[in-house]
Amino acid sequence: MPRLAFGIAYDGADWLGWQTQPSRRSVQDVVEAAMSQFAAQSVDTVCAGRTDARVHALEQVVHADISANRRLESWVKGVNALLPPSIAIQWVREVPERFHARYAAQARTYVYLLRNSPTRSPLLKGKAGWVYHPLDLDRMRAAARPLCGRHDFTSFRSSECQAPNPVRTLHALEIEQRAPFFMFRFTADGFLHHMVRNLMGALIWAGQGKLDAETMHFMLAARDRTLAPPTFAPEGLYLAQVHYPEDFELPVSSPRDALVSHLGFSLF
Repeated sequence: MPRLAFGIAYDGADWLGWQTQPSRRSVQDVVEAAMSQFAAQSVDTVCAGRTDARVHALEQVVHADISANRRLESWVKGVNALLPPSIAIQWVREVPERFHARYAAQARTYVYLLRNSPTRSPLLKGKAGWVYHPLDLDRMRAAARPLCGRHDFTSFRSSECQAPNPVRTLHALEIEQRAPFFMFRFTADGFLHHMVRNLMGALIWAGQGKLDAETMHFMLAARDRTLAPPTFAPEGLYLAQVHYPEDFELPVSSPRDALVSHLGFSLF
């Protein structure tokens, strides 16, 4: 049975995250229903990473084993015709059986788009986070440095996180500014539940002068969620890229290019 990999983009505002829900209001529920209808058989998907409610994806990658005989290009057009406007297949490739959307991934990149302005923008509702207190870029970059590397991120994961091991390697944390926007890029071998949003809460406090690099190091070493700042809003968070070995020959686009492609304008 052929194994297919799909790249999927979605606006998470209307959905209860990726993972299937009893209400059937998850992205996975809707995608599998559309794929099953198009293939005329039941289709079960495996994703690269679960996203929470109101979190978006520029490139969610899933795989499925499907026996239906369809041309690859037909999958994109056919399934998209059955999906709501907020979800769309971007590409499909046939992959070897050893490909696994989750376990074959070498790293994942999340982007957080933040607007820093005295007033909120109604035109960016659901697409970007918002902070009205002025933020200092250098303070945030300094506070981000202790986070890179391999650490126990217990202080920055949800109390409901079910991962048996809280140790992750944060390969890169980059922060760019083009006023009034900040773009945060997090690349790691994996992420814990609410990890990016909890790190965002801490970085924003750093930008406001409420904590520094030494405090960030202390919170990380303490392994105590109660010592870290509150979880930040989900609206500006995007699963931007999933990194796989080159021999799988999957399409690759930078998070910056993907943001431009989907938002229709360049912020950075």
